[in-house]
Amino acid sequence: MKNKNKRPIIRILRIIMPIVAIVSAVIFVPWNAVWMWIAPLPDTVQAELEAAVDRGFDGIIVYVDQRGEAPALYASGWNNRAAQVPADPQALFKIASISKLYIASAAAKLVNEGRLSLDDTLADYLPELAGRIENADRITLRMMLQHRSGIPNYVDHPAFPWFETLPDLNAYLEYALDEPAVFEPDSDYRYSNTNYLLIGNILDKVLGYDHQQYIASEILEPLGLNHTYGSLSQVDPGEVISSGYHHDVEPDLKELDYISPGGSMVANAQDVGIFLKALNDGSLLNDDEQAIYSSIYEYEHTGWLPGYQSIARYYADTATTVVQFVNSTGGDTDATTGIVFDRIVRIVGG
Repeated sequence: MKNKNKRPIIRILRIIMPIVAIVSAVIFVPWNAVWMWIAPLPDTVQAELEAAVDRGFDGIIVYVDQRGEAPALYASGWNNRAAQVPADPQALFKIASISKLYIASAAAKLVNEGRLSLDDTLADYLPELAGRIENADRITLRMMLQHRSGIPNYVDHPAFPWFETLPDLNAYLEYALDEPAVFEPDSDYRYSNTNYLLIGNILDKVLGYDHQQYIASEILEPLGLNHTYGSLSQVDPGEVISSGYHHDVEPDLKELDYISPGGSMVANAQDVGIFLKALNDGSLLNDDEQAIYSSIYEYEHTGWLPGYQSIARYYADTATTVVQFVNSTGGDTDATTGIVFDRIVRIVGG
């Protein structure tokens, strides 16, 4: 009898649940992203940027370098919203995780020099962490570079303070220490900022000085990149720095300094574009270094920090480099940033 009494209810639920799912999808879909995706493409990159600002971005900067054409910079919206300062295409920007490309490049060069080994473990390099990070004696430098270590991502800790400037690297690392491994070493992939924080520490120890000095001398200077810095605190006075805004957070986030390796660097779009092209076309690394790099990391990246979103990609078929900076995060902007980037690539034929 009980089963018979439940049958009408089950039939009703089978009818109602799909309707609820459809209604929920309609209510919660990011419609701004949908309209942006289906909107007709304008003829120019500048027109696309202006449309993006009309749809909610505070400011946007784009750098495009195509074979046979002079590199071009575009900007729209605000560099400083409160002061009504227009977006400056040469403004410095917190490039967040795009920084990992520079660290991986430095690691490839040091491996080639014989100063690092991809097969040495975290415990070999930083023995003081053997009791604080699970599997430290089995996690190799290669695994950390490839995000196959299983080390927890410190930003995933529920107490991680996104809207604070932390005093030192240990303050970041504390959010990953004594936490269980996400998976066994080299058994899976999981992106973890902690990997690159630790790699930065390893580079510092092997070099005997700040790895950002090595990046400056071995990567930035040969490419003539004079507007790239290891962190916000290193920026020369007089440089224009883009403000950053997060949805529902009132203050400008420009002064927050994220010093953790793999997320700390500051650069303008042109410098990032020149670096990315050199990394991809073989002019940054020699053949041996390039072979090492190809085995450990990727050739493009995105970046996200509160108030700052960035995308840097190279399209080999057309030798096209596109870099996009958006100084808005939260709300619909996290969903629409990639759509705008894809539309720009279609406009330029990347």
